[in-house]
Amino acid sequence: MELVLTALIASTITGSLTALGALPVIFGRKPSASFNDTLLGFAAGVMLAASFFSLIVPSIEISKELYGDGPAPALIAVFGILLGAVAIAVMDRLLPHEHFISGPEGRSSEKIAGVWLFVFAIAIHNFPEGLAVGVAYGSGETDAAFSLALGIGLQTLPEGLAVAVGLVAVGYSHLKSFVVAALTGLIEPLGGLVGGIFVNLSQVLLPWGLVFAAGAMLFVISHEIIPETHRRGHHQRATAGLMVGLVVMLFLDVWLAA
Repeated sequence: MELVLTALIASTITGSLTALGALPVIFGRKPSASFNDTLLGFAAGVMLAASFFSLIVPSIEISKELYGDGPAPALIAVFGILLGAVAIAVMDRLLPHEHFISGPEGRSSEKIAGVWLFVFAIAIHNFPEGLAVGVAYGSGETDAAFSLALGIGLQTLPEGLAVAVGLVAVGYSHLKSFVVAALTGLIEPLGGLVGGIFVNLSQVLLPWGLVFAAGAMLFVISHEIIPETHRRGHHQRATAGLMVGLVVMLFLDVWLAA
């Protein structure tokens, strides 16, 4: 239970950084679209590096300790990643939600409208992040978990800003936009709790939990974040942001896990 509690606390901290990222809208500061896409590209790069270096590679190493050097570690990684991606794809298809640029997606519902469509969209983004932090801390590998949580926290900042700016752009007040953006971070502790409990049920589930979280994040990167950063023509800035985010997370992971 101590590891589960740690996973919950860590994911709560990373989720709360969404509010910090959204804070500038309170003061009426609205970044340019190109700067916003650069920040989201940075978030994608952090998530991409975290998926491999903090989740997939440790999962393979743990699987080798459990099952040896045969095909089992590779098969667990392959199927775990695909299961994570499929789980988020199902959520994306069934939950009614709306993106700031591409518009409504998922199952339509007349009872759910306005700001809640955006909230569901961000929830789909944030759950895998909280899940990854929860799985990492639930595993007991403190150094690797800290680098992952730090990276997730860094990329949560621009996500919070993007949500708040998007809400202001569609007509919500600065204060309401900040509050809603801050509340979207609350889905991360839920993901963290689920991840922490899952990997503590059995040591055998740990490598599965790590690659499942990685697959969920990889789906969000490809399906949601990168397309959003490229729709307004800021391809070069978004790509530069992704590369910087990737190497920053790589540095943090190698340095802190050393």
